[in-house]
Amino acid sequence: MAPRLILVAQVGGAFGVRGEVKITAYTAEPQTLLNYRDLKREDGSPGLTLLTGRPAKAGLVARAQEITTPEQADAMRGLMLYVDRDLMPPPDEDEFYLADLVGIEARDIAGAKIGKVISVQNFGADDLLEIKPQIGASWWLPFTREAAPEVNIGERWLTVVPPNEIDGDKD
Repeated sequence: MAPRLILVAQVGGAFGVRGEVKITAYTAEPQTLLNYRDLKREDGSPGLTLLTGRPAKAGLVARAQEITTPEQADAMRGLMLYVDRDLMPPPDEDEFYLADLVGIEARDIAGAKIGKVISVQNFGADDLLEIKPQIGASWWLPFTREAAPEVNIGERWLTVVPPNEIDGDKD
């Protein structure tokens, strides 16, 4: 099984004329990226190997093994950077890595299997779980305590309570 990857940063482009690169960090502490050092692309292939870095607004200004010129740094602008899930610290109680939710079984309140989480997305409001039922099209569920009151990552399941569907105003 391929390792699960966690998005930790994005390349912002060149910084200065010496081949440094701006990196937007999605970690609690941007300097943590230096501890991971070997950052990957979404497909798991090598992305950037961080050599040094210093704090900057929303992330780091870093030197990377693969970048020696501003042009190389600008060519990587927008590159999303990942680390293996196994390298991440365990989440606190009632916190989850979104990657841990993908693939877990979705159950109704009675405990019956109704499908599987096939993706987690955020379109600007809150996280949404895409649930693929055993038969039929997938559907979206807000990832809230009300809609997903119980999550058991260890046993790979969660309870889902679909919101009431609204057909429109009735006169």
